[in-house]
Amino acid sequence: MMTRGVSIALLCVSVLLVVTQECAGKNVLSRNSSSPTTYPPLSQRPSYVNVGALFTYDSFIGRAAKPAFKAAMDDVNADQTLLNGTKLSIVFQDSNCSGFIGTMGALQLMETQVVAAIGPQSSGIAHMISYVANELHVPLLSFAATDPTLSSLQYPYFLRTTQSDYFQMHAVADFISYSGWKQVIAIYVDDEYGRNGITILSDALAKKRSKISYKAAITPGADSTSIESLLVSVNMKASRVYVVHVNPDSGLNVFSVAKSLGMMGNGYVWIATDWLPTSLNSMEPVDSETMDLLQGVVAFRHYTTETSMKRELKGRWKNGFNSYALYAYDSVWLLARALDVFFKEHNTITFSNDQNLAKTSDSSIQLSALSVFNEGEKLLKIILGMNHTGLTGRIQFDAERNRVNPAYEVLNIAGTGPRRVGYWSNHSGLSVVTPETLYSKPPNTSTANQRLYGIIWPGEVTKPPRGWVFPNNGKPLKIAVPNRVSYKDYVSKDKNPPGVRGFCVDVFEAVLELLPYPVPRNYILYGDGKKNPSYDNLINEVVADNFDVAVGDITITTNRTRFVDFTQPFIESGLVVVAPVKAAKSSPWSFLKPFTIEMWAVTGAFFLFVGAIVWILEHRFNHEFRGPPRRQLITIFWFSFSTMFFSHRENTVSTLGRLVLIIWLFVVLIINSSYTASLTSILTVQQLTSRIEGIDSLIQSNEPIGVQDGTFARNYLVNELNISPHRIVPLRDEEHYLSALQLGPKAGGVAAIVDELPYIEVLLTNSNCKYRTVGQEFTRTGWGFAFQRDSPLAVDMSTAILQLSEEGELEKIHRKWLNYKHECSMQISNGENSELSLKSFWGLFLICGVTCFVALTIFFWRVCWQYQRLLPDNGDDEERSCEVSESSRSGRGLRAPSFKELIKVVDTKEAEIKEMLKEKSSKKLKSSQSGAGSSHSQRSDIP
Repeated sequence: MMTRGVSIALLCVSVLLVVTQECAGKNVLSRNSSSPTTYPPLSQRPSYVNVGALFTYDSFIGRAAKPAFKAAMDDVNADQTLLNGTKLSIVFQDSNCSGFIGTMGALQLMETQVVAAIGPQSSGIAHMISYVANELHVPLLSFAATDPTLSSLQYPYFLRTTQSDYFQMHAVADFISYSGWKQVIAIYVDDEYGRNGITILSDALAKKRSKISYKAAITPGADSTSIESLLVSVNMKASRVYVVHVNPDSGLNVFSVAKSLGMMGNGYVWIATDWLPTSLNSMEPVDSETMDLLQGVVAFRHYTTETSMKRELKGRWKNGFNSYALYAYDSVWLLARALDVFFKEHNTITFSNDQNLAKTSDSSIQLSALSVFNEGEKLLKIILGMNHTGLTGRIQFDAERNRVNPAYEVLNIAGTGPRRVGYWSNHSGLSVVTPETLYSKPPNTSTANQRLYGIIWPGEVTKPPRGWVFPNNGKPLKIAVPNRVSYKDYVSKDKNPPGVRGFCVDVFEAVLELLPYPVPRNYILYGDGKKNPSYDNLINEVVADNFDVAVGDITITTNRTRFVDFTQPFIESGLVVVAPVKAAKSSPWSFLKPFTIEMWAVTGAFFLFVGAIVWILEHRFNHEFRGPPRRQLITIFWFSFSTMFFSHRENTVSTLGRLVLIIWLFVVLIINSSYTASLTSILTVQQLTSRIEGIDSLIQSNEPIGVQDGTFARNYLVNELNISPHRIVPLRDEEHYLSALQLGPKAGGVAAIVDELPYIEVLLTNSNCKYRTVGQEFTRTGWGFAFQRDSPLAVDMSTAILQLSEEGELEKIHRKWLNYKHECSMQISNGENSELSLKSFWGLFLICGVTCFVALTIFFWRVCWQYQRLLPDNGDDEERSCEVSESSRSGRGLRAPSFKELIKVVDTKEAEIKEMLKEKSSKKLKSSQSGAGSSHSQRSDIP
């Protein structure tokens, strides 16, 4: 493994050999006038601490950062509560827009024994000097390097005090998703800052089901000619949504060239990252010519809370103030507060020589002059643990060493300057409410919660652009059309332009006419014309980018939607079973067919049950229900079944009997009507019958099944219904269909055919009603046009298909090609489905049964009540003896209570029971009067 000293040596050699230019024309080294510093003895607190500052002086960011550093240093040193008398000394170093000079400048800073370095502003330089910081244990705080990869564990001493582009790119992706665009073109500077930022954007867009369709890289320091050549190639692409991620100092050249090429007009979308607001803020006041270049551009800017301290600091600048000045100012204060904690914990600042670097003393590069900050790791931990509020908001770091609560302003440049149309934060996504207002609420980044104010787009339009056009590069849409050999009314080859014809082609052409833009296109036949092509293979060709779209009778299936985007279905479809049919033979037992066996059994049982109930209720009241047992049994059967024809001759006398009979006659009326209607249908309507009753009976058999060659029916039967592949017989065209059905399974044909309903409708038109669909349609789907994944044209086509349907044009095209005139009217006979079952009538039987139960309950309650009243009272023995004797002679009254006596009461006429109760009441009254007279006589005999 390479030692740390060797790593530093190789680094220096590499930067001598490879010079990374960040800005064109900058190659002068600005040297630091400060000399190396020796700190006081360990027992004393130092009077000052050296802090390095590395950035490009002559740049938009540098011109704002340098005054911010000086202002922060003055404010820190003026604060008596901070550092307890120790002064902060910032050692400045100009990186001069050069990777080489920036690295050498970092080494010069380290010679001054700085305890930390603030900078650099360049992500490319930050990658290089992070190795130096790692070796010398010097915390590196960058206020402007936004490359997301700098947060990796590879750079433990690197800390970003601004926001990472990781969050900015997610903000851009959310905005693109909010606007409904699926493809964008990225224009970026080809360095670590540009490449890594666009990589994050690509990942963020993928989560939104969008993508970067083309990456246009600009060489650092490229001139207008190179940019023009790049934008010309970009303008040949379909997407009109451009994300520009370049350096602030040269980025405006992109818009200047785009303006000259006419790419800033209606239909274009330009999205700029935070570099554009940085440039505009640094140029204030911005001239009208520059603003004219940027009309309609959407840009993102770091969001910082508006405070009095921020306004006071901004007032120190005459011009050139931007958000990076705030981050530079906060970086100095962050380091000062961390040093204050460092000293309060009784830590001291010490440096030591690196023995590995000492071994390189024989080199002309004096690496041995560099010292290791011994307490650098402690200071780094204190910085990572800081939590306070600065001018840029809350300064705290998460587990990945990024600033918490990242937020951006969404700006729209229109008129004389930018205007804010909303905010973005990782807490709530896009919103018109300031982020700090939402931090107290639960996070909510749902799509329904996203909102922005209206945006004025290029060309001064308020409606969001479609975001794409057909590219003006001479490449028309490549449309694959299946070269069918059967059912050619749907789609087929044609000798006349455009080379194809049919229902599907006419629908596609009619839909294109409704689009608000022209679509250049070429139809290409797919298949050899000898048999129908495989539609799954056709879909794979679209996925492989060999075709842009597939047009034809293409079924929308779940598996296919995983690879392509389908339009709205333009015709309904589904799998059905076709089988040979014949006229059903008439049966002498047809009169039994209206009801199922269960229905017949329950109906007959209820006739007897109701007859028995009516007999019980009428027996005590009605002489027609009395007599010898044989006569009563015959009466029950006669009365029961005569109600079927409403011809019963017995009258009902009791109230309960009449109630039961009324309910039962209503039930009989419904049953008779249903039976009559069903039997009439069976005897008068000609029926067809088939051995195959539907897909279920077809699955259970082992007979061959015919399917259309090339369609999805075979895969569905095998994969979804688990039918053996050996049973599947591919058929070429309608003639093969009819001949296979006519031969049957025993003669080398098929028992049935499974195919989609639109094909079967054509087949049955020419079959003279010898074959019919049996069972129900067992799948529900439709036909659509298949586009490449995330194609924006698919959405517009779906909208146009709906419009075509609403206007009735789709039905007109259907009648033109698919006007069936020979529809068969005979029905397929299905015995089970035509029979009326018990479940259709159980409610009636339930009502009747409950009525009988209630009536019977009331009847027996009355009988028991009368029985209790007829029992002998508990009087004296003489009276009981006389009463029993008299009752025995008359045949009336009751002896001891018993079941036999209860049955006797039930069998007795109601009139006799009433008479017995009346006699018992009069005797009881006489007995009580006789007892009272005897008592009076005994009292009168007493002297």
